[in-house]
Amino acid sequence: MSMLASPQLGVGIARRLPSPGDWLRTPPFANFRWHPIFVAAASTMPFAANAQVSTNVERAPTLTIERYSEDWSWLADPDKRKGDWTEQLKYIPLDSNGSVYLTTGLEARSRYEGYKNVNWGGAPDDDYVWNRAMPYADLHLGNLRFFTMPILTAISGTDRPKGPADTTGIDMLQAFVDVELAVPGGDSLRLSAGRKLVSLGSGRFIDRRYGTGVPLPFDGFEAIVSGKSRQVTGFYLQPVDTRRGNLNDRRSRNKAVWGVYATQWLDVKHLSGFDAYYIGLRDRNAVFDQGAGRQVAHTFGARIFGDNGSFHWNLEGAYQRGTFAGRRSEGWGAGFETGYRFQAAPLHPEIALTADIVSGDNDPKDGKLETLNPLFPNGKYFGALSPIGPRNLIHVRPSTTLHPHKDVAISLTGVAYWRESTHDGIYAIPGFLVRSGKDSDARFIGKEAELAVSWQANATLNFTASASAFDPGPFIQETGEAKTIKMLGAQTTFRF
Repeated sequence: MSMLASPQLGVGIARRLPSPGDWLRTPPFANFRWHPIFVAAASTMPFAANAQVSTNVERAPTLTIERYSEDWSWLADPDKRKGDWTEQLKYIPLDSNGSVYLTTGLEARSRYEGYKNVNWGGAPDDDYVWNRAMPYADLHLGNLRFFTMPILTAISGTDRPKGPADTTGIDMLQAFVDVELAVPGGDSLRLSAGRKLVSLGSGRFIDRRYGTGVPLPFDGFEAIVSGKSRQVTGFYLQPVDTRRGNLNDRRSRNKAVWGVYATQWLDVKHLSGFDAYYIGLRDRNAVFDQGAGRQVAHTFGARIFGDNGSFHWNLEGAYQRGTFAGRRSEGWGAGFETGYRFQAAPLHPEIALTADIVSGDNDPKDGKLETLNPLFPNGKYFGALSPIGPRNLIHVRPSTTLHPHKDVAISLTGVAYWRESTHDGIYAIPGFLVRSGKDSDARFIGKEAELAVSWQANATLNFTASASAFDPGPFIQETGEAKTIKMLGAQTTFRF
């Protein structure tokens, strides 16, 4: 259960690159042809965060993913401006004292993915190009705020049926209003309602599905109490069902999540801290190897994370209980990520180790479900190639990253996968069953290798590429087609 993608950590290979949702297309791949696709763009503007170049595009220093967390109010001071053309678009004053202002921006992305031996040879090969543009406008009226981000998407190069992660035409990805209020003790209370991209903690249970063609937004409400050293978020959210066609995305009628997520930071820069959370889930059509039915799950978890510049760590554990198809369910998971950056050594090497264990069902005939439901986890969970997700899984992943230039990172990762329970199957990231466990007692699923490179061309333009292979083990060999999955990805991302 890789609960480990702490936003502060700078190692790992495209863990959140496309996609959890590409598996919603079953299969997500066709006609393997290697060809380049890039969108040319250029920009010069100061970047407001001191981030390291990474092969994970979500961690590259190209602003943020959700955009609404950026604060450009400092541009109200003329002495802090540097004269970049984008400053005129990041802070547009609309009154004389600067309390009313507009921030605008854009993300334009093209991503090529090519796959051979989809589902280890059980489905046709595939390759395609995802294109999307996500402009936004952020209007501040004192303590009141209106944020909108439409999305324009397209997919080309494939003739297979298009799924919800492929394209949604023109639609509203984010649109919400929030108000910030002062509360006793110097904290602030922010109330938010509408549609937005949401990621809690490491993204282990609720994340944005950012790497697919269409990210995953949620409709709902949030109440966030923030102080200098702590933050508590209460929420009720429903995932948005993205559909082909324009302006027709609607919140899910089958799924909802609610809960409380609390963070206590241990340093002023918010690089180290402790999380504790409760998340409830209702899914009217949950699917497991045991069967399908209505599930209500209550997840209790905690996380310790930190980054002192050289050494970083992220440890998380969760316990889940509830009901499935009218009977009791109970699951659990634990994992860690730790790494070290040799900042003074040539090539500034980084090493990291990730390990996870996620419960599976020990007896599909006893009526009790013991498979952990990871809800809405981050995309490309274990790498750019992620044919399986965090259910009934043991996973070990060492990686190393080199920096031949300050703007270039090269990473190599190896992954080994086992089933936690030999009586349960393996699942894709969105949760559907990939292979049943009823026809094999083998525990070892297979091993994977991935090479990735990222070039941060300037503050807003990033190029990323990866090559991956998943070699099947005894479990895959005993349950169907068992060829090596091969994947090539190439991506250009421009944000301002």
